[in-house]
Amino acid sequence: MSTEEQQQRSFPRRDAEGRILTLGDLLGVSLAGLVIGVLALVLFEWAFATMGAGGFGRTNGWLAVILPLWLFWDDFRAWEFGAARVLAALAGIAVGVLAGLLAAGLAAGLPPLFSGALAAAVFTVVYAVIWFHGVHWLARRTG
Repeated sequence: MSTEEQQQRSFPRRDAEGRILTLGDLLGVSLAGLVIGVLALVLFEWAFATMGAGGFGRTNGWLAVILPLWLFWDDFRAWEFGAARVLAALAGIAVGVLAGLLAAGLAAGLPPLFSGALAAAVFTVVYAVIWFHGVHWLARRTG
């Protein structure tokens, strides 16, 4: 079995350079990582709350974005160095953070764990869409 066939069978599917092939794969894996992050935060919050180390829900839910950021960094590194990947990443970060902060502001009445998790989810989706389409479009234009 060739390396390309192995990469096609793995999830997310990647091309020969290690870049994620479809937006669906990028969104699926990044949202799965976000859910795992939220569940880990809820578990830690529950454990500390039962030990009397504070109230439930006070941890910043933005921490749930750690696994999606790891995936995004991995895909960023798979692209050749150049303006396309840098511009797409910067645009995705700027718009994603702004959208996440807006979502957190709209959910300000919720505990930080939940408003932050909502913000992290919005950031993850917005960044993935802008990054994926942006880097492909810019790479076609620049080289």
